[in-house]
Amino acid sequence: MTVSAPGRRIAYGRDSLQFGELRLPPGTGPFPVAVVVHGGCWFSPYASVRNTAALAQALTDLGVATWNVEYRRYDHPGGGWPGTLEDVAGALHHVRTLATQFPLDTTRVVAAGHSAGAQLSLWLASRGGGRPATLAVGVPALRLAGVVSIGGVTDLREFYGRERATCGNPAVESLLGGMPDSVPARLREVSPIDRVPLNVRTIHVAGTADRIAPRSALDAYATAARAAGDSVEVISVPDDGHFEAIAPSRAAGRAVIDAVLRLLAPTKSTPRKDSASPRPR
Repeated sequence: MTVSAPGRRIAYGRDSLQFGELRLPPGTGPFPVAVVVHGGCWFSPYASVRNTAALAQALTDLGVATWNVEYRRYDHPGGGWPGTLEDVAGALHHVRTLATQFPLDTTRVVAAGHSAGAQLSLWLASRGGGRPATLAVGVPALRLAGVVSIGGVTDLREFYGRERATCGNPAVESLLGGMPDSVPARLREVSPIDRVPLNVRTIHVAGTADRIAPRSALDAYATAARAAGDSVEVISVPDDGHFEAIAPSRAAGRAVIDAVLRLLAPTKSTPRKDSASPRPR
């Protein structure tokens, strides 16, 4: 898919990598919002907002405002622990600022994260869902309506055992600033499986040929999350691999788009108000 509209580049912080691309559908809004978080094993040579631009545009073409965010990875000054987490939290928080300038509905916001971006998206959901946290990122949480995990990393300890065969780099320990066993509090703070219940719906989409997010890992997360009370759906798309899931023309990519639209669909219940901070802890 050709990306014909680059989106409006807007800074959410002072660093050159603290920006997002905002795409708005035609019309007056207010529009639901998908915060799109690219992956890349938390390592800058592997991915950027370019990787998720086609997905963002496809969603915008269907009436969803998209905020495709960039952030510092562990090889950037200030990235890793805790800068990478601070960046994505700041990017999500900036949706409130954007809503003062553009017609965005802050009560209908989902995150769609690919690969390592799914770990970050699920962590963002846990903040807004009121889970206890010790990592101070400097901004209040915005409660998400749901998360679409796209070929997602859902268990950092489990993924640590596979990172060299999949990412080919010291991914998890570089994000955490230490081996998982040497920084157990950090691991529990940001590993999605240790953060359940997130108290939001999650949909996990991956191709059956995806080695980053094999069905066994997604099922293990789903089992733990459901036991904690979360609503979780796992979708396996035959034959597609890791990157097909962010390609709108592929079956896995279409499944991702459908998942985002379902999470953003209006409900018949009374709309909740956007909360500026998590529930009391």
